[in-house]
Amino acid sequence: MDLLNTLVDKGLRRELPTREEALAVLATSDDDLLDVVAAAGKVRRQWFGRRVKLNYLVNLKSGLCPEDCSYCSQRLGSKAEILKYTWLKPEEASKAAAAGVAGGAKRVCLVASGRGPTDRDVERVGRTIEAIKEENEGVEVCACLGLLSDGQAERLRSAGADAYNHNLNTSEGTYGDITTTHTYADRVDTVQKAHAAGLSACSGLIAGMGESDEDLVDVVFALRELDPDSVPVNFLIPFEGTPLAKEWNLTPQRALRILAMVRFVCPDVEVRLAGGREVHLRTLQPLALHLANSIFLGDYLTSEGQAGKADLEMIADAGFEVEGTDTTTLPEHRSDAASCGTGGGCGSGSVCSSEEPAPAATTEQAGTEQVRGDQARTDLVAVRRRGAGTDLAPNA
Repeated sequence: MDLLNTLVDKGLRRELPTREEALAVLATSDDDLLDVVAAAGKVRRQWFGRRVKLNYLVNLKSGLCPEDCSYCSQRLGSKAEILKYTWLKPEEASKAAAAGVAGGAKRVCLVASGRGPTDRDVERVGRTIEAIKEENEGVEVCACLGLLSDGQAERLRSAGADAYNHNLNTSEGTYGDITTTHTYADRVDTVQKAHAAGLSACSGLIAGMGESDEDLVDVVFALRELDPDSVPVNFLIPFEGTPLAKEWNLTPQRALRILAMVRFVCPDVEVRLAGGREVHLRTLQPLALHLANSIFLGDYLTSEGQAGKADLEMIADAGFEVEGTDTTTLPEHRSDAASCGTGGGCGSGSVCSSEEPAPAATTEQAGTEQVRGDQARTDLVAVRRRGAGTDLAPNA
């Protein structure tokens, strides 16, 4: 297929595809799916080999968020029966993080619900980062605390944070349909603050909320423009008790096409297979490893994930290897730029803050992609009842 040959060539040169090419990837048929995965896999292997980076989430503060993000189980007014607790103590968070590191995680992601941290919260998270790094040599720590005020990114970096996550989630044109308590521009500003402070920026999207192909391409092109080092791709987890509980708009095949499109647009960044992979990819998860070079190990913020042991077996069975702490994740041209605080260039180079929706699907799209209500896999949406904030052992 000429399209795929062109996209592979561009990906190997770190050249931006056209919007039309990105849209064409999403429009490919199921008959062409393995060709699409194979083509995007060539780009993935060029920049990341067969390594898979493992990341582990620690939910520092769960529920009771004042923001109204429609997708989120922790949102204002959510009736989802999730765990609710206030800030974990640094030693509690460090103990939770240690379970993930023991399971092979290279990065620990510290997440707290809320609009954004107070200065006191930043101090608290700083102590937590210090506690984790004292106990776990070589581990990376990413903070995900919501919208940042001036100076907070710098303070987190001084405390030892390596990265900051804040997702765009969906296109600028539809953002107001999702959230009214903050804006798309607020999110962009926080990613830019992280960049300016010398933190590795992590920003991604959520698919599966009924969005159009154009919306998906819009947000991925916007992410490339922002130039994060890591792009998490979340698939909506339709929690009962949230406005999007009935949104079952993905098939495993569409989820793979979305991941392939992200890889072609951002060929040399860490593309992370994030929340909702078990719900929507299901038995096709191993194919996604040919597109993404990074996954979350075990459970998510408020939902349970695949067993950590099963994650490791899946990686090995698919012919990949877990990336060690002695290996640099990013290609040399990006890691060199990141070390001097300039970013690498996406093409020259939650989850309370990690999951979000978009507008209704087009009629054409809905006819081929949308999952009927009687195909909804609600059995795969399990509220987290173990790990951080509980007395039960974590899944790692």
